[in-house]
Amino acid sequence: MAFKNPEEEILEQNLEVKDPGPDAILGPGFTLGSASDRITGVVYLPWKTSPKKWLVGAFISFCFVNLLMVAMAYLFLKGVGIWGINIPVAWGFAIVNFVWWIGIGHAGTLISAILFLLKQDWRTSVNRFSEAMTLFAVACAGMFPILHLGRPWLAYWLFPYPNSMWMWPQPRSPLEWDVFAVSTYGLTSLIFWYIGLIPDLATMRDDAPHLWQQRIYGILAVGWRGSAIHWHRYMKAYLLLAGLATPLVLSVHTIVSFDFAVSQLPGWHTTIFPPYFVAGAIYSGFAMVLTLMIPLRSWYRMQDMITMRHIEAAAKLMLGTGLIVAYGYSMEAFFSWYSGDKYESFMYWNRITGPYGFTYALLISCNILIPQLLWIRRVRLNILAVWLLSIVINIGMWLERFVIVVTSLHRDFIPSSWGMYWPTKWDWATYTGTLGFFMFLIFLFVRMLPSISIFEVREAVHHGKEHAELELEGAEV
Repeated sequence: MAFKNPEEEILEQNLEVKDPGPDAILGPGFTLGSASDRITGVVYLPWKTSPKKWLVGAFISFCFVNLLMVAMAYLFLKGVGIWGINIPVAWGFAIVNFVWWIGIGHAGTLISAILFLLKQDWRTSVNRFSEAMTLFAVACAGMFPILHLGRPWLAYWLFPYPNSMWMWPQPRSPLEWDVFAVSTYGLTSLIFWYIGLIPDLATMRDDAPHLWQQRIYGILAVGWRGSAIHWHRYMKAYLLLAGLATPLVLSVHTIVSFDFAVSQLPGWHTTIFPPYFVAGAIYSGFAMVLTLMIPLRSWYRMQDMITMRHIEAAAKLMLGTGLIVAYGYSMEAFFSWYSGDKYESFMYWNRITGPYGFTYALLISCNILIPQLLWIRRVRLNILAVWLLSIVINIGMWLERFVIVVTSLHRDFIPSSWGMYWPTKWDWATYTGTLGFFMFLIFLFVRMLPSISIFEVREAVHHGKEHAELELEGAEV
């Protein structure tokens, strides 16, 4: 009789896995071995027994990847004129989507690094998934500035490399700061993610049912044997990387905000942008974590590992950062009035009542008004409600970037230079293509690597048993 891993039996027999409740980070009955088997079972699950929803989602996202390839090929052939950008709106979907994707990538570092330093145990089952999401979001973000160059094959000019053409980057430009900030953030996040994976890769190597899997995971595990010296060096490296990654959460989106804040354009030239952008990035990042985690949790019957404790905690953080974003919106309105600058006042009034006023009304609804439902605990404990709210917030945060970019550019100081911006089908094709690319990478990650940290879950099982034994001893006394 062929051996079936626990995950395959759960999916094939459609077994119900119960959520342990809003106070537990793991379901009852887990042992060190069963916890490991449940996580690795998703990876070792035969492709033919994958959930149909996963197969459909992977196929649809792959179709959008092909759409991205077509859009990029046509862009290289014809140039950026196929987009809706013009004078005065020389920045369009490219910068909007760049800022949006960078923001989504912030939740992974926050969950992994900052919550690790703060010793928050609820991060255990979601940190690996959110770290991977960070890498894929940064990869999507990096496409847009390169494509926006017009000659993307010359993107290496942005780096200060020795050359005979005397082509040097402009170090006073915030666009140049973006190159170093985003590349540093992406590299640090990659190292942080891979270091955290090493013990789990060794577990995958030792449990792999096929020789080719043992060899692949063995190479990736770089000789990990779980000795005391290995664990000592691992914890030291992980702690140092967490400390290094923490200020990057603040610095990266601060530098991205400088693209706007260091200009003289009304609506951009404001000191509120750095903290306002950072809060918005974390806000949209947590929304994307919930948007992706909730369906995958259901498809693979992981309710006893990704519990309501994780979802409620993420919803609370989302609510908190949303209030900071609301404060940023109110300060923008206050500055436009208190400054006495007629250009600033006109910009804000145009943002509300101008031709793009409907986008501003939508972003206020999506980012401020509707998420206030999260104050209600019954809503936070309703899976469908939290998932729908996370989608609404992602839409709202994208609209925020669109409003910031377009409404400040389309009506400048001189009325004779005013114009309108409307994205073309190629703008939408590029954007939806990156969404498909992001989702396809997520689908592959879930099936090829452990999306939940094995050793951290096993540590939680161990501590849970210790806690239960202490409670039992106390009751006997």
